[in-house]
Amino acid sequence: MSLRYALIALLTGRPMTGYDISKSFSRSVAHVWHAPDSQIYPELNRMERDGLLTSVEVRWGKKGTKKEYHVTDAGLADFRAWMEAPLTPLRQRDPAYLKAAYFDFADPASVREQLRQQQAYWEEQLSMLEDTRAALLDRTHPTLAARLSTLDGRDAELAVRYKVYAYDGLIARARTELTWIAEGFALVDELHGA
Repeated sequence: MSLRYALIALLTGRPMTGYDISKSFSRSVAHVWHAPDSQIYPELNRMERDGLLTSVEVRWGKKGTKKEYHVTDAGLADFRAWMEAPLTPLRQRDPAYLKAAYFDFADPASVREQLRQQQAYWEEQLSMLEDTRAALLDRTHPTLAARLSTLDGRDAELAVRYKVYAYDGLIARARTELTWIAEGFALVDELHGA
């Protein structure tokens, strides 16, 4: 998935400024596609040059203006074509698993600390994902709420149900990671003593 499709997905809800996109991105799309502002703003400019977005100047503060981005028909067509194209699974590149395969080179205390760090990360992720899922279900998630305001009946139900489905997968992954980490602690204890 490229950043441009994550941005179009976000903009299908409503037009936004770069600042609004950055904030909304971190609350929603970033759960499945991480990108810092240093990648988002240049991509918005490229997408506008490519005709996928248009922008209008909107007031910002007392004397300033900002660009507000809108998805064009060409942008929606490109997004739909991407959505309907087959997905090629990506090969895994996860340093946590690479390191786990070679924990025999590390001190057991270091292994436990690395597992603790991974555990803290995945516990935080799981909590955030479960909170987001709840906000999707009750339709209070700001990005979803903006999109739902443009949809009716069945289309709104489809948008909610598919987003919840995606988060169910993310939640299952986080729980699997936490189970794997717990097994790592048990293995270190078995091999090196508690």
